[in-house]
Amino acid sequence: MIQTQPREEDHVTQAETNKALVRKFYEEIIGLPLLATWCERDLLFGAERTYAHCFFGLGDGGALAFFQFAEKGDQEQFGPQMPFTPFHHIALNVDRETQAGIEKRLKDAGYQEPQSFVLEHGYCRSVYVTDPNGMIVEFTLDHPEVDAELDFLLPIGTEYFADLDLAWLVGPVP
Repeated sequence: MIQTQPREEDHVTQAETNKALVRKFYEEIIGLPLLATWCERDLLFGAERTYAHCFFGLGDGGALAFFQFAEKGDQEQFGPQMPFTPFHHIALNVDRETQAGIEKRLKDAGYQEPQSFVLEHGYCRSVYVTDPNGMIVEFTLDHPEVDAELDFLLPIGTEYFADLDLAWLVGPVP
């Protein structure tokens, strides 16, 4: 087993197509401050490409970073187009007050299903929203007794994992 691990998330990056819409969404609706912008020109995959990053701050010191290319062809090549699926998203943990504030601002801004929806997972309550780039962001509020609620998780290093793999592939284990 590897003994050292990354310390923390530094940033998560997504391509964008409209900095003004992204900034309005993350600053005014979600409540993340714009921490920095950075423009650079790099030789990337055989061509010189110019792009700008915007970093929106998270409470743990990390950031969500969005970048936009100067050239339309580069933008088309690198994103952000992806097929819609709620199973490709980023999840951010929030407290009750923050989640309620985000929900209110989303509602006030006209977001509704399927752009935004809530799921009660049991171990947490999640508010999902599709940002201006098509990326789904989940804001999770842990159940007050989350440790007790997670008893269903399988212990690491047990024979249960083999059974779980088998169950997912062929159905219930006899």
